[in-house]
Amino acid sequence: MKKKIYEGKAKVIYKGKDPNTLIQYFKDDATAFNNKKKGVIPGKGVINNFISELLMTRLTDINIPNHFIKRLNMREQLIRKLEIIAIEVVVRNIATGSLVKRLGIEEGKILSRPIIEFYLKDDKLNDPIISEEHIIAFEWATHNELEEIISLSARINDFLTGYFYSQKIRLVDFKLEFGRLWENHDCTIMLADEISPDNCRLWDMQTNEKLDKDRFRQDLGKVDKAYKEVAYRLGVLSEKEFKKVLKNDF
Repeated sequence: MKKKIYEGKAKVIYKGKDPNTLIQYFKDDATAFNNKKKGVIPGKGVINNFISELLMTRLTDINIPNHFIKRLNMREQLIRKLEIIAIEVVVRNIATGSLVKRLGIEEGKILSRPIIEFYLKDDKLNDPIISEEHIIAFEWATHNELEEIISLSARINDFLTGYFYSQKIRLVDFKLEFGRLWENHDCTIMLADEISPDNCRLWDMQTNEKLDKDRFRQDLGKVDKAYKEVAYRLGVLSEKEFKKVLKNDF
């Protein structure tokens, strides 16, 4: 029986067989507004597992270090054990969500350049927005680590924007987490967590239809269908499987 180390809102982390590995299990649970809204999206965990596997593998191909080792089954991945940095990094390409609420920016405005924001990873404080100065002053990360995080985030955005664009999907914004991989006294900053419709805002390029967790947040319906639409476009879900989704019209 696997030993549970941590259970979050969307995933469970178990101890791996090797000392420097963990097993990441993807749940169907969905939450929004800092856990105030809860629900279940059938099959979400499976879809996110496969999508994240694909995107993490593609990032490895372009030398973006990340925690992904391999997919174990429909819902689990083998990952590297990292010391997670308590910062959430949000990369924004188009104005929506909290950016619009905070600054009164027009919804859907294409930004002249990507914006990288930082939030303290603390549910009790509602993940407050923080500055680079906060991160350095409170020693959540060193100056060099922060520079690496910013550089990796920009590279990840460049790649994902183009990758989704090729499938007629607009990458609006997304959240990243990073951690430290310690090997003796050497430390490597690596991408952690997942990349999926759970932590990416994805809009259809022609219609601006939302294909992500905003459908759950905003009670738009057909949430699982949207996730499977993304999986189908990325080649994770076969045409036969997707036609079954359309037939059932979830």
